[in-house]
Amino acid sequence: MALELGIDRRPVLPPSLWAKTAASAPETPPMQGDVRADVCIIGGGYTGLSTALHLRERDPSLSIVVLEAAEPGWGASGRNNGQVIPAMTRPDPTDMLREYGPDRGALYAAMIRDSASLTFDMIRRHGIECEAVQNGWVQPAHTPGRMKISEKRFREWEQLGAPVTLYDRDAIAKLVGSPHYEGGWGNATGGHINPLGYARGLARAALAAGVAVHGMSPATGLERQHEGWRVTTPGGRVTAGSVVLATAGYSRDLWPPLVRSFVPFRNYQAATMPIGENQRAGIVPGNQAISDTRGDLYFFRFDASGRLVTGGNLILPFSSTERLERMLPARLSWLFPQLSGIRMEHVWHGHFAVTLDRYPRLFELGPGLYSFIGCNGRGVALSTAMGGVLAGLVLGDDRAGLPLPVTQPQPIAFHAVARRVAQSALAWYRWKDKQEV
Repeated sequence: MALELGIDRRPVLPPSLWAKTAASAPETPPMQGDVRADVCIIGGGYTGLSTALHLRERDPSLSIVVLEAAEPGWGASGRNNGQVIPAMTRPDPTDMLREYGPDRGALYAAMIRDSASLTFDMIRRHGIECEAVQNGWVQPAHTPGRMKISEKRFREWEQLGAPVTLYDRDAIAKLVGSPHYEGGWGNATGGHINPLGYARGLARAALAAGVAVHGMSPATGLERQHEGWRVTTPGGRVTAGSVVLATAGYSRDLWPPLVRSFVPFRNYQAATMPIGENQRAGIVPGNQAISDTRGDLYFFRFDASGRLVTGGNLILPFSSTERLERMLPARLSWLFPQLSGIRMEHVWHGHFAVTLDRYPRLFELGPGLYSFIGCNGRGVALSTAMGGVLAGLVLGDDRAGLPLPVTQPQPIAFHAVARRVAQSALAWYRWKDKQEV
């Protein structure tokens, strides 16, 4: 994914609703000269900034440098829908226990369960201005068979102590404002935010905590040194004992084995014109975040100005804005007939990292060199929570107590082909969405 460049050849933030409405970015001057640090973090999104904050909270004496190629939140952290979801698209808790065993599986499930609460706690603790609304997240079921899956998920998360609710057809119709769902389930700790505002707030909090955050400072080289690692940027170098590579779906060729272990997936976001109170009445009246059981998700939530923020996926990217400006209003007016004639005011896109089995990965790429990938579209809460996990890994916590195993990247077979055809998997998801399970 190439950086969008302005007329001065400097990276610029792509147009989006969030670029228009987020709180202003803090000053993050480019890296200059040679410095030494205890920890260098490459990537100024949720994962990198959360890791920096968790490190400083645990050991205020640490010197920490964050290097960002553009500005904090430039990548997926500033382009997503802003839903804070304490669950994965898959796996479910029983899958987690089966994959990792009873001890680590329980730790992983507990991390996911608490991830939204952790995110909103960080927002409150650091006074981050990001339109934070913690009114819950809901997953409506679009077929009777998916309703059985909702019942299973409700039972499993309830057994783990999550504040979950199961909704029947009448309850979900009132909650969502649409008659097209069979029921569903939800978690009261979820919600939604202005995602770019959140990233900028994390950067501001990191700066206030004494972290050096440098924008316009892409890492162009990474090599092992006797005393640790040396990270090269256009303006200088950082020598650090430990390095965290927190670039996820925007990882490039800095560490090729990492790039070959996931597939970047393009996702589109969009927002309507502000909707008046009369027209909005009955549509998600509780202001929750909504994402349903489809593989090709229907998802939506309101922003602070009454825009319905939604999105979708395309198999082929040609004429993407024009196609989405037709497709998404048609979808919304089917769900909510009172929105007939609604228009999209903003359309934008970003990438996130997909692992083939949909499990995240925690990597040790070399001595003192760590990384995390694989939010699989649930990055706001999970990336925030993984900041604490990565901080513990850097500080030498007992690895048996981590919620994910520490592994080496495994390349995806025929990776170049997988990258090219990833979006075509949508055709299969759309077919499967129409089938009963």
